[in-house]
Amino acid sequence: MRGGIGRKWRPPLLLVLGGTLGAVLALPLAGLLALRVMNPVFGFRHSALMIGGVILIATAILGYLLWRLLLRPVRALAAHAHGVRTGAAVRPPEHYGTSELGDLGQAVLDMAATLQNRETAIRTFADHVTHEMKTPLTAIRGAAEMLEVSAQDRPLVEAIMAATARMEVQLGALQRSAAAREPGYHGVTTLAQVVPPLQAAFAPLQIVMRGEALALPLAAGGLEILLRQLLQNAGAHGAGVVTLTATPGHLRVEDDGRGISAGNRDRIFDPFFTTRREDGGTGMGLAIVRNVLAAHGGTIDLVPGGAGAAFAIRFAA
Repeated sequence: MRGGIGRKWRPPLLLVLGGTLGAVLALPLAGLLALRVMNPVFGFRHSALMIGGVILIATAILGYLLWRLLLRPVRALAAHAHGVRTGAAVRPPEHYGTSELGDLGQAVLDMAATLQNRETAIRTFADHVTHEMKTPLTAIRGAAEMLEVSAQDRPLVEAIMAATARMEVQLGALQRSAAAREPGYHGVTTLAQVVPPLQAAFAPLQIVMRGEALALPLAAGGLEILLRQLLQNAGAHGAGVVTLTATPGHLRVEDDGRGISAGNRDRIFDPFFTTRREDGGTGMGLAIVRNVLAAHGGTIDLVPGGAGAAFAIRFAA
């Protein structure tokens, strides 16, 4: 748990709302009664000015109390939630107004702590499994290399080596997928900053950019991860041209490859789902993309396009 809200006595929300409504009703009536009493003594003008001043002061005091008891704690809780979402080091709100808002604030803190603990457990599990599996995989690979000298056992050795390599690739993909859920790519960048190095890495592909100077609300490292995975998928499915279109808060990635069959459209974001297992596909590319975006409040969807695949990315505001 990140922390708790200090317990102090605060008025219940029902008392605050009831007192506010009572003051709204009582002030005009009290003003009318006071005007009736003061009018013969001070005259109408002076009486109205004095009563108006008192009402103005009472209204200002009432507004301050409402700000302190309702508006300020709500804003503090919203700021805390935003800080947790962006991964910043934030302290629990110190102002929670009423007892009900205090309970709400504590519930939000507990929920945030629970979600963060789950994310940490997933990352720790992935790291632990990856670490523990490396030792037996290394032993298997070493034993297979020793057996490789025998031509009679060569097919079996090749099968063992291929299975070992496959497991290593899957463990690496699992670790990258867990790491992608951590919010750490906050900032802005443009396609013009990220795409040129990727174009060199994916030389067979022609990358067409539109809106390349538009600032996208994701740091360069995060955007590079997204585009690298999507470009790799496009190339593996026979694409020759990939078009990147940036608009405020959105990015569309479209290729001219073989596309995605109707039967696979609902499964492409599932971890370990792939139609290229024989070619070394892990099925984690789109899952990693989705995890990076989810950690920063964004989404990715498969949308209708041309002959190939088209993805619509929405970044958090």
